[in-house]
Amino acid sequence: MNGPVLRGHWLTPDGGRPLLVVGPSLGTGVVALWQECARHLATLAAVDVLGWDLPGHGDGDPCPDAFTVEDLGRAVVALVDEVRPREAFAHAGVSVGGVVGLALATGRSGAAARVLGSAVLCSGAKVGTAEGWHERAATVRRHGTGSMVEGSTQRWFAPGFLEREAGTAAALLAGLEQADDESYARVCEALAQADLRPFLADVRMPVLVLGGRHDQVVPPVTQEQLAAAVPGASVVIAEGSAHLAPAEQPLEVAEVLAGWLDQVVRPDSPAEEGRF
Repeated sequence: MNGPVLRGHWLTPDGGRPLLVVGPSLGTGVVALWQECARHLATLAAVDVLGWDLPGHGDGDPCPDAFTVEDLGRAVVALVDEVRPREAFAHAGVSVGGVVGLALATGRSGAAARVLGSAVLCSGAKVGTAEGWHERAATVRRHGTGSMVEGSTQRWFAPGFLEREAGTAAALLAGLEQADDESYARVCEALAQADLRPFLADVRMPVLVLGGRHDQVVPPVTQEQLAAAVPGASVVIAEGSAHLAPAEQPLEVAEVLAGWLDQVVRPDSPAEEGRF
């Protein structure tokens, strides 16, 4: 296929159960971000969880060429077809992974019929500004992804998380420092041009918006605006999270996702709005 090719990780055993595909945030590997949450989901939601890594992140192959979030959505479908040909799946993505999930939900990646529902975590239809993303891409090309560690430490985690879960935080930050510089910059450029706001009203599938109360990147008001723009979407604000909710509150996020996945399977179930 043209565009990026994604590498997947089974975060739970492939047991032939309904498939949840999970995507990462910029700078993170999907295993470090989602592994504990996926362990809870396997029990709470009775799903098999497949994660995907961004190009040059985690175990993802570097991609020196330009791509879009829509290209990443097509690559997600291609990855699913490698392991479960033509199977429908639910998607949950954090930050850029959430933007990719919206590209799938709006049909911008050409596969809306394959997607049962999209959970958008700590993300939006338009994240940041084009100028900011181009500036970050240039900084990483000059100084490497290590130059992002200090700022990301401040943005990623809610107060107290670094002290409480030092090992998890260290693994996430190590993934950032080890990410391929050019691939990271290409993701920044994809985000610079991504704007799915004009297409939100056309979404015709269950959408969950989950935001972090302490998220400086995509604050709660932005999450609530996104949910209001998508027909039938539900919104939950995680009181103890910032920008990486599945790693910060793995059990609580799994519980919310499990309830939403039940709605995806049985669309007549009432959606819940609230906070935890």
